[in-house]
Amino acid sequence: MIEFSYGKEAISEAARKVVEVASSERIWVFKGEMGAGKTTLIKALASIFEIQDQISSPTFGIVNEYENKSDEKFYHFDFYRLDDPTEALDIGIEEYFYSKNYCWLEWAEKIAEFLPDQYFLIKIEILSETERNLTLQHINDVS
Repeated sequence: MIEFSYGKEAISEAARKVVEVASSERIWVFKGEMGAGKTTLIKALASIFEIQDQISSPTFGIVNEYENKSDEKFYHFDFYRLDDPTEALDIGIEEYFYSKNYCWLEWAEKIAEFLPDQYFLIKIEILSETERNLTLQHINDVS
């Protein structure tokens, strides 16, 4: 587990550190309260991966698909408005998870029972209006 703080002006450096620590992990779970900066961090990550699409939270559509210059696919999920976790199954969440493409999940606690055993957890904690704390952890619940 790695933990560090950053100011909003240093979000690009924080995103680079996330990519470095994540290594080859493809499923990233972003955890933090409303307004913590999950989507903002995802925008910074998209820049590192050279995604040219407009990044926005897929609040109403549940998932947005992005592509970078190398034709890699990235799926950005927002489960905040999900009422029933089985709705994630209806959109084929498992196929996304096992596609070997990057899957960035906001509000994944709403579909906790469907998360794969292995993923990369990014916890964002608000320290102040301009400061955040990140905790990065590889989760591997394979029994």
